[in-house]
Amino acid sequence: MSKFILALSIITTTFSFCTQSKQISVSVLTELNMPVGNVVVYLTPKNLKQSNTSNEIDIMDQVNTQFLPHILVIQKGTQVRFPNSDSIKHHVYSFSPAKTFELQLYKGLHAAPLLFPKFGSVELGCNIHDWMLGYIFVVDTPYFGKTDIKGNLTLDLPDGEYQLDVWHSRIQDKLSSLSRQLTLPGESEIKIILKSPLLPDVNQYEEVSGEFSDYE
Repeated sequence: MSKFILALSIITTTFSFCTQSKQISVSVLTELNMPVGNVVVYLTPKNLKQSNTSNEIDIMDQVNTQFLPHILVIQKGTQVRFPNSDSIKHHVYSFSPAKTFELQLYKGLHAAPLLFPKFGSVELGCNIHDWMLGYIFVVDTPYFGKTDIKGNLTLDLPDGEYQLDVWHSRIQDKLSSLSRQLTLPGESEIKIILKSPLLPDVNQYEEVSGEFSDYE
């Protein structure tokens, strides 16, 4: 094969790959047409023959006695580290079916990463600081993200058929009612409007006071 033909073949293959990718925009709004940020959006390809897993290591930190980020979305098979950036000890736990675990009192980077092999939401708490609340949402697809402060998310996906789903701890709507069936290329702008008001924001935390000095 000549260099010219080889180069042409590479260009054609690259062009073909690019034309098979589609950018979509997803917006999530309240029933009052207000944007909802931090919403997990994930698109699962139809006829998925095997589970998608990840070998990544992600971070769920603890800063100013709260989990950071408040919601972490990861692909199934990802490991998560739980560093403690506070000057006091934390005791992280979860009783969620998707992942049950407990990290005893610790500071710094002493906690080993944990594997999250199951789909679903994992609610996090701290045995010492009751107001601390965080979430890890595990998806079974490589196509996911979270909406920004304006309620928007843009993703690039290969052509094909997908099911679009959303999740947030404050959404009261039946999640199945918010699902969308998509075929790409096709609809490029998806707007999801919630029918029920959001649950109250419980992601409030208190300043550490002297009552926790025993755990420093």
